[in-house]
Amino acid sequence: MMLSLPPLDLMEDPLALARSLDPETLSRVIALRDWLVTEAARMDDPSEILNGFIEQLRGLGIPIDRAASAIEALHSEYAGIGRFWTREEGTIVRYLPHGERRETVYASSPFAYVNRIGEWLLLDFAETPDALFPIIPELKEAGYRHYLTIPLRFSNGAENAISFATRSPEGFSEQALKALRLVMPSFALVLELRATSNRLDEVLRIYVGDDPHRAILSGAILRGQVTRIRSAILFADMRDYTHISSTLSPEHAVELLNNYFDCLVPPIEDEGGEVLKYLGDGLLAIVRDRGDDTGGAPQAALSAATKALRRVQAANSEGRFPVPINIGIALHHGDAAYGNVGSGRRLDFTVIGRDVNLASRIAELNKRLGEPLLMSKPFVEHLWGDPAPLGAHEVEGFDEKIEVFKP
Repeated sequence: MMLSLPPLDLMEDPLALARSLDPETLSRVIALRDWLVTEAARMDDPSEILNGFIEQLRGLGIPIDRAASAIEALHSEYAGIGRFWTREEGTIVRYLPHGERRETVYASSPFAYVNRIGEWLLLDFAETPDALFPIIPELKEAGYRHYLTIPLRFSNGAENAISFATRSPEGFSEQALKALRLVMPSFALVLELRATSNRLDEVLRIYVGDDPHRAILSGAILRGQVTRIRSAILFADMRDYTHISSTLSPEHAVELLNNYFDCLVPPIEDEGGEVLKYLGDGLLAIVRDRGDDTGGAPQAALSAATKALRRVQAANSEGRFPVPINIGIALHHGDAAYGNVGSGRRLDFTVIGRDVNLASRIAELNKRLGEPLLMSKPFVEHLWGDPAPLGAHEVEGFDEKIEVFKP
């Protein structure tokens, strides 16, 4: 078994490493570090950073023919992002799934090994047995000579890594490894800055929605700030959720809600809408007006609502819920207002306003009238069809009776 770590002199301090390089190589290494902390640090796309970095390394004479990186991600749908670069195909991005299979694959990889030992790993395939890591036979068959794996430990504890492979008969020279030792800290810093920015952006998007997260990142964090959005408003909730969930474990109750929201959210997003709030067993979503076209948003919201109802019916037929469920959807047109509310250092970016309250009150009429879908008069005034009137009804918190319609 051959685990060839970089020569001991590579463990020296950066100043000693710099002195050991010839003046021309040192000058180019310094230029590369400058590029990383200036131009690369301003790039939004990590793939662009990786491509540029490899191009710069090859310009230094480091014979890289293949590179792969794996960076942890805080995302509800995947655990990390892998980027694979070759001279033949450029960069391919792969999303690394959550789950045991990923953990099993990772545990037997060189990436896991270097993160465990905290050191670089250099493999000379002329002396490395195939059984050392599962990836080795594939790399040997592709004609690679040296394989270098480098841990990238971020300040938050995230364990990431990058690998470089070469087909050069000479492999990676000692000078090449020294140059890499000098530039990798700057590269890791740029990756961490980009990953941290993406993580903040993604977490805010997951928990407050597309537009609110952009508003927060742009500086809308003062208590009392309000933003009004003219839109079609969709309010949905599950009937008898309290009774249904009382017999379920917390884990099964969460599974029920997730399956339920899988019926509602895709149609909303497919129609250009956005979910602003999850409210226990309910949700609040909007479809924005587009300029003077005030009919497009209500029509899209109605289409989303009818598709969601069909998906719930299909899920009931397929037995995807512990018991068949019923839902009520209310549609209204007006102003959805975002507002920062709270006290001290803890604020909530929430949705407020008369029209939002009215949509939630109409949703309460769904059960009373036995209708799965109700629409307000301001909503149907923008539709192209001829909805059926269901009369005017009293709702809590409003002095006047509210006219409602069904499709």
